[in-house]
Amino acid sequence: MRLTCEPSDFLRAKIVISQPVGLKVDRMEETLKFHDRQGHGIAAILSTPDGPTPGLVVLCHGFLSGKNSTTNRTLTRLLNDRGLATFRFDFFGQGESDGPFEDLTTTLAIQQAEAALELVTARGYGRIGLVGSSFGGLVAILTTAQRREVDCLALKCPVVDFSEELRLKFGHQELARWKATDTIPNIMGGPERIRLRYAFYEDSLGRIAYEPAERITVPTLIVQGEQDDCVPLHQSRRLYEMLGGLKRLDLLPEADHQFTRGEDFRQMTSSISEWLVAHLLYKAKA
Repeated sequence: MRLTCEPSDFLRAKIVISQPVGLKVDRMEETLKFHDRQGHGIAAILSTPDGPTPGLVVLCHGFLSGKNSTTNRTLTRLLNDRGLATFRFDFFGQGESDGPFEDLTTTLAIQQAEAALELVTARGYGRIGLVGSSFGGLVAILTTAQRREVDCLALKCPVVDFSEELRLKFGHQELARWKATDTIPNIMGGPERIRLRYAFYEDSLGRIAYEPAERITVPTLIVQGEQDDCVPLHQSRRLYEMLGGLKRLDLLPEADHQFTRGEDFRQMTSSISEWLVAHLLYKAKA
């Protein structure tokens, strides 16, 4: 199912883009480390197409994931091939970035996304998109709501209210155990518990994205599977209603949270890349 809404004064022309089959654009990747306002080192990769580009997309990965997730690497290839640069990084305590994962909070993740925006802006990129997957979606929403650098937003099964998701997933007994032990079950399916301070949950109570989303007027795409058993589907539906400006909600009937089926994964990554190209690259040329 696809829902689209746009302001009445917004005129959109259909853009037909032709590209020879099999055409690949050479790209360069720069590994770097930057810092947030607290001095934490953040590992990142800047991937640029061969030749100048007006636009760049910052990629925010999901919970217990990393900058080199399958989604991030696929989007980097698709976007570089179309002439957009990408900037992907590891959140605090994940991948190659500083910090123990147990001290992560949504507030800290937002600060790191803001530091990423400041870095790429300082490098001269004039059109910036932001992509967020799951937890990274929450970070992307809250960052876009308070920053002017973002020109376009794309969200893959975004968390909007993490505190609600955690209550639904864990229940009262597991929440009490979390508070007592500062550990949670491995939500990725492993047998051992994961150290994460209960402060993460307390912080999430103040980081619900519905009201901030009302301030977002940049073009925003949401893609979620109707079989998602991690992020409640009603969160994306309510988020869609709260957003201002041009917006689209794509619900894939058979897709789960991970977009496990190849067909669903291709549709998700294609929808996101096309959205970003249309609103960053071609509007910059207009």
